[in-house]
Parts: sequence; C-alpha cells; structure tokens
Amino acid sequence: MKAYKYNYKQQVQFLAILLFILVFVAGCSSTKYIEDYQSIVKKVEIDSIDKQFEEQAYNYVQKDIRPSGGIGINVAIYNIFNTKNGKYKTSGIKQQLGSPPPILDSTLVEISRNQIEKYLKSKGFFMAKVKSEITVAKKKASLKFIAKPGPAFKINEITYQIPDPTVKALYLSNKTAFTHLREGMQYDEDSLAYEREQIYTVMRQNGYRFFERPYVRYEPDSSQKSSKVSVRLIIDDPLDGSKHKVYTIDTTNVIIAENSDGFSNMERLADSLKLKRAIRDIRFTDLSGRFRRNPIVRYNFIKESEVYDVRKENLTYDRLYELNVFKNVKIEYTKAKDSSNKLNPYILLIPQKRMSNRIEGEVPFNSGTVGFTLSNTYTNNNFLKGAERFQFQVKGGLQSRIGSGKSIFTDIYQRDFSVSASLTVPRLMIPFVTIPQMGKNGMPFTTFSSSYLYALQKDITTRKIFINAITYDWVETKSKLHSFTPLNIEYRFGNVLIDTLDKSNLEQYNNNKQILEANSYNIRLIGRKDFTLGMKYAYTLNANKLLENRSFIYFRGNIDIAGNLLQLTSKLFGQTHDPKNGDFGTLFGLPFNQYVRPEIDVRWYKSLGGERQFIARLNTGIGYAYGNSISIPFEKLFYAGGSSGIRAWQARTLGPGNYNRKVIASEAARNSSFGIDQLGQMRIETNFEYRYLLVNKIMGGRLKGAVFVDMGNVWNISPNNPQPETYFKLDQLGKQVAIGTGVGFRYDVQFFVFRFDLGLKIKDPQFEGSEQWVIGKFINGGRAFKDLYKVTNAPDRYRFMQYNFGIGLPF
Repeated sequence: MKAYKYNYKQQVQFLAILLFILVFVAGCSSTKYIEDYQSIVKKVEIDSIDKQFEEQAYNYVQKDIRPSGGIGINVAIYNIFNTKNGKYKTSGIKQQLGSPPPILDSTLVEISRNQIEKYLKSKGFFMAKVKSEITVAKKKASLKFIAKPGPAFKINEITYQIPDPTVKALYLSNKTAFTHLREGMQYDEDSLAYEREQIYTVMRQNGYRFFERPYVRYEPDSSQKSSKVSVRLIIDDPLDGSKHKVYTIDTTNVIIAENSDGFSNMERLADSLKLKRAIRDIRFTDLSGRFRRNPIVRYNFIKESEVYDVRKENLTYDRLYELNVFKNVKIEYTKAKDSSNKLNPYILLIPQKRMSNRIEGEVPFNSGTVGFTLSNTYTNNNFLKGAERFQFQVKGGLQSRIGSGKSIFTDIYQRDFSVSASLTVPRLMIPFVTIPQMGKNGMPFTTFSSSYLYALQKDITTRKIFINAITYDWVETKSKLHSFTPLNIEYRFGNVLIDTLDKSNLEQYNNNKQILEANSYNIRLIGRKDFTLGMKYAYTLNANKLLENRSFIYFRGNIDIAGNLLQLTSKLFGQTHDPKNGDFGTLFGLPFNQYVRPEIDVRWYKSLGGERQFIARLNTGIGYAYGNSISIPFEKLFYAGGSSGIRAWQARTLGPGNYNRKVIASEAARNSSFGIDQLGQMRIETNFEYRYLLVNKIMGGRLKGAVFVDMGNVWNISPNNPQPETYFKLDQLGKQVAIGTGVGFRYDVQFFVFRFDLGLKIKDPQFEGSEQWVIGKFINGGRAFKDLYKVTNAPDRYRFMQYNFGIGLPF
C-alpha cells in the first residue's frame, strides 16, 4: 500500500480556498441562467400584520417563489450541477443538489395573496383584505403583500347543540381538561379544529368505537355588531336517526398468519377459529406454528367486558410491534352476533423473517490513527417461540498509528477479538417475585449476556475478560428509562509481556524498563488477575427527544458498584486484609475488586428557531476504589478526547492532568505504551455546540453545520502513581484543563447522520505556563514548535488540529 503523509497547513489552505470559492460562487448573480423575460424573487415582505401572525402568514407564500435560504449557497450549488451552456437544463435528470432559484410567477403570487387572506380570516379578521405589489429591477423581483386586517372578532357567546344527552354530559364533564374555547377570546379556527380533535378522542376513549370526526362541527355567526361572533358547537347523531352507542369488548381473537405473505387462505382461517377454545377470553390461533401463546397475548390490552378505549387499542399496536417479530399488526372489530353493543376484536399478525445474519466492517480513523474492525452478528428474533431475541457476535479489529510516510500496517499497536452472546426476553423475569403487567409506557426486557474479550497491546500486555450479566430494562414513562443489572460477574486475567526483563538484549531491557517505570501503574492493572461481583443502575431522562429540535434537559446517570457483598462475606468469616501491603481478600484464589464508579451526562438543548440549536453539556465521572482494592480495574478507567469528547484531541491522547509523554525516556518505549498511559480515574468534560442549516437539499439529504468549544481532562486520584502531575488538584484546575474549538459538518439523510468535525487545540495542559496556549504557536511559529516537540516526544507528532469522522451526532 502506498505510503502517505498528512500536512495540516495544506489542509487548512485547501479548506480556506474551498470556502472562498463557495462564498464567491454564492455571491455571483443567479440571474445569468434565467430567460430574458424572467425575474428572480430576492425579497418577500408582508406588511401591516401583527407580529404574532406574520411568521405563519409567510408560510402561505408558495415555496417556489419564496427566497428563504434560496439566494445563497443553496442556489449556487444548484447552479453548478443543473446548468449547461449558460442556461438551466430543460431535459435530462436534474441533480437534487441545492435549491433552484425562486423565479417570479404571477399565478403563484395570486395564490399566495389569496391564502394569506384566508389565513387572516381564520384568525378572526373576517373583513381582511390583502393585495400584492411586484417590483422588478434588473431581473430581480421584490414582492410585497399589503394587508388590511380590519377588526379582530372576538367570541361573545358559545352555545351547544348536542341532541344526545349522554354525549353532551360526557363532553361537558371532560372539556375543562382540554378546551381552548372561552368567551372573550379572539376567534381562531385552529382552536376549533383542536376542540374537534379532542372531542373525537374523548368519545373514542369512552366506548364510542364508531364515532367519527365529521359528527363534530361549528357554526360561527359574525353578523353581530361591535366585532363580535357567536359560536355554536354541534355534535350530530348518526344519519339514520339512532343514538351513538357505547361498545364493550367480547372475546378477542389473536391470529398469526402462516407466513409473511399474510392471510391468503381465509377458509382455513375460519375453520381454525371454529375449533379454537377461548382461554381467559382470548382465542389464540397460530397458523405458522412458530409462537407460544402467553408471550404474545401478554401484550394485548383490549380486555373482555371493558368499555372500548382507543388508548388500549393503540397500546396493543405499539407493544406488538415492539416485540420485533411481526412486520404487520392490524386490529379489526366485528359486532357480536348475540349483542347489539359488544365487539369482537380481531388482532391479525403477519410474522417477519425470523433469522438474519449481518456482516459489518468499520474503518475508524483520524489524523493520528487508523483501524479496521470486522464483525459478524447472527440474530434470531423468536428463539424460544416467545419473541425472545438471541444474538451471537464475533468481532475482531486492529489499530495502527499512521504518519512519517509509513504504511498503515507498519505500526499496529493493538489487536482485539471478542465473542458475545445474549438472550433478550420481552418481560421482566425476576425469580420468586410476582411482577404486575408492565408495558403501558414501553416494552420491558430481561437480557442474559455473556462475552469474552481478548486484547493485545503490542510488546506490552495481553488482556482476557469474561463477563456475564443479567439486566432489566423498563420504561417508567416515554421520557424516563431505567436499566438495572443486579448481577454482573467479571473475571479478568492479563499478562505483562515485558515483566521478564531479559538483560541478554540490553536495548530491549532498557526499553522495557522505561515502560515499566513510567507506566507501571496502568500496566500492573492490566496484568492483574482478579474477580468482580457487582451491580449497575442507569437512569435516563428525555432520550426520546434527542433527535428533535426543541428546548429540553437531557440527563443520564449511571453507577457501577462492586465487591461489597464479597467484602461483607469475608468479614463474616473473620478474615482481615490489608490491600496496601498486598494482602487482598480472595475468591477462588483470585483477589476481588471493590469500588464505586458513578457517572453523569447532563445536557441543555435550546432551540433557537428554524434549524438552529444550542447545546451545553457536562460529562463527568469518577472511579473510587476502597476496601479490598487500591485501584479500579483498567477497563473502568476514563479517557479524554475523541469524536464525542474533546474533539481537538485524538482519543486517549489527553491527560491525565499535566502529564507529558516525554517522561518516557526512549522513542521505542513511548511507541510501545501508546494508548494505555493516558487514562485516569476521574473525568470532567464540558461541551458547547451551536448547530445550524447550511444546505437544505444536497443528494437527497441536508447539510448542517456546527461550531463548538470543548473543555476538560482526566485525572488520577488513587495513590501510588509514579507521575504526580497526573493527580487532580483543585487549586491547579485552571492549569490542568484542556480547551479546544472547531467546526463540524453533518450530512443528514433522514435515517443516518454522517459527521465530520475539525478540532483546533487552544490550550494544552501537557505544557507549562504560557506554553499551554498553543493557539499562539499555531498562528505564529507552528513548524518550529512541532519540530521541537518531535525531538522530545517522538514518535508522537504534535497536531494542532484533529479531524474526526463518525455516524450520528456527538451528543
């Protein structure tokens, strides 16, 4: 493979030139490609409308003549790909890149004028008139819609025409919980539409299965003086003159199709139903022979003898889909033959493909490292005929340092291999405890998992970890999620490859000795053989809002606790230990870990209107060992940097504290210990990010931009680390915090977001005094600074900028 180099100055110059070209092209007149008789709309104004209605009225301007986001980079990109010989293409396939210019069309102007006028009347301005003015100069048009709203009509009387006394009583008893109608308010058709929808919902929640929206209508009377309007609410009876009926549920039929083709043989279905006996008021028919009864009917919330309630119907839909074994769920009703007000629900289920196999490859890389990961995942979505999901995964990967013109396979410093299996059951399985039916807010799950991980750090250590766990996940509300792992068993054993210092090879001996002296703390953690018995708990708030552009607070807190039960057991048997002197309590001959590791992630999302959003984030955690341990396990340590942290640093290359890798005496030793020496027992990170829309349409997606500032670091808190500068010191916090900034691009294609972030170091805590403000070196004298750094820290190279690619938003 051809070797290559990274030159950051060239990258910056290239980005600057590209940005200049885009701005220049965007600034060019977009009128050069249109016909002589055409004009491009540059400006649209709506005059004489109250501010609270102006924005909504603007939405009634037809999009093809609306310059919102059109005169700029969107049109410039469209012009690049959709013009030929100085004109817009009239044949062939037009590229979906950017947005076409808004060309003036008098027909669309008239439609817009009429729609704005109708909108004003719907808001109570019954006498509103709107006229349009068009000004054209040099093939550039300005539109102005001038409104004369007239007086705002207010509701002075609300009357009801509801001939069915039962329906009227139901409405009047519930309306205070939802109504927007009141005397004295300005007339608003949106409020009337909302009222109609709420009445429909209340009726469907209280047994009126066949009640429809058209039964509800309004008759406004604006013929009164003093700008008053009276509103009459009418709820009609059925057209046949009968009354609306309240229906109750009779026997429910749950029917699973023979295959994914659906219910092709209805005669066989009818015969099957005749032979089936209802058990606990549910007749279960599985034509596929692939499902057990109880796991499926458990999530039917439409119960016999209960009044029909559309909320329970929707709940049944949601949970049956969440079982992830049916590709189609349909609920129909027939009237019971022996009763005029009973319904027989038919829940028709079409199964989806049971088994799948997915092969995935990933190439994680940035300006410092490149890697490759390949995995194969087998999934069975109905493993035990009860919608249990079984997954088996084999995964392997490697990571290599790049730079210095070498091949990417020259310096492979880490290899990983893992095998994992899990079985997820769609209910909470707790022995000796009766759990009430759950699932009204979300599907509960019990997951049994087991995994094995093997990791090799070249020339230094190997790690082998067995993990077994039982986890319960449940939903308190749509915004509140819980995850509890009451049993988490970890057995780890490592091997320090440089433990045996062979003096026959003096160069290798000195290299290994330096690695051990500088990194003995973390290396000994890797090489330790130990046992962990603990539990975990996590609580998440508002995770369901993360993809929405709105204002809210997101919170995720989790805690990992281990060793307390074993320590208590050890004391009950009268055993005493002193870990500081190497005397650890053991289980099966292995020392056991005892620690607590809490972590929180708090974010404030603030919508700024349109596609703009501001996010402030605090991510912090600490691992504290006590009792039978003097340090938390290596895998529980924190790291800083990376695509979701402080993005101006590559992952695992920041900190801890003021640590500088030049304390490792030789280049070979630094190279061998890369990735394991810059970890800590505590992390504090803050992120500030502003997001906005760049290009509304580009190859079927949207291009969004971001500007960010990241701050934080990791630190050590446990004793006996040979590097004192790595410890957290409150009075030195300002000197130990790293600061980075940067810009990002997000290509949003609805189901995926492809992300590119370019981070720039502002303050680097590995240096001292004013030297920490590396932004000054970047602006002036960067090459000399990088050359000096290479002398003291080789093979590490100093990078002022760090780029990261990823899928999904960073937070």
